[in-house]
Amino acid sequence: MKGNIVQNPLGKRFEIFVQILIVISIIAFAVETLPDISSTLRHSLEWLERICILVFVVEYLLRLGFAEKRWNFVFSFFGIVDLLAILPFFLSTSIDLRSARALRLLRLFRILKLARYNAAVHRFHLALLLAKEEIVLFVVLTGITLFLSAVGIYHFEHEAQPEQFKSVFHSMWWAITTLTTVGYGDVVPVTTGGRIFTFVVLLLGLGVVSVPTGLVSAALLRARAMEVKDVSPNDANDSTLE
Repeated sequence: MKGNIVQNPLGKRFEIFVQILIVISIIAFAVETLPDISSTLRHSLEWLERICILVFVVEYLLRLGFAEKRWNFVFSFFGIVDLLAILPFFLSTSIDLRSARALRLLRLFRILKLARYNAAVHRFHLALLLAKEEIVLFVVLTGITLFLSAVGIYHFEHEAQPEQFKSVFHSMWWAITTLTTVGYGDVVPVTTGGRIFTFVVLLLGLGVVSVPTGLVSAALLRARAMEVKDVSPNDANDSTLE
């Protein structure tokens, strides 16, 4: 796999070490937010951060060195995650701005970095690749449905509730909460037409929730079968078109 370190006992031990270090760095990040920690502990956490960054930089360079196509690895999903996991340290130390502290939040990308080592996550990524065309179509249709829902409720409720439904854009919040079946209840229809229209949108919302679940579930089954047969995503898509 592109960007993988050489698969030998030493390389596998190094990957396990990196996994442990990721977990430690995430816990350290949470500990840093405690208001009453001692200066000694804070200083220790800073040194722990430096050690983690050193290891992550070495890992990134190793993956870059062993990658078959280096630029493909750099701009791949996990390549970007690996870079974002180490970038905040260098930016926050070289820029003396309080706003730069927000960059430290990017260390949360180490959670995604941890996902690199999980076979189930790779299987899920493969499933998304298999169902990408269906997912894109579903997202487009959902966007159209969302807009039509906002237009419809604006038509029914604008005169009765001009403050809550000032425009189609103001009605979009109602459309989102209703179409996703969340229903916060902060903006509700009061007219008969609006309530009937809401019932229709709620029925559509059931499809919005269930359709992607079915798409991903079917794709996961295909991905698991492909792992057994060792088939690439492109070959699988080509076979379904024949």
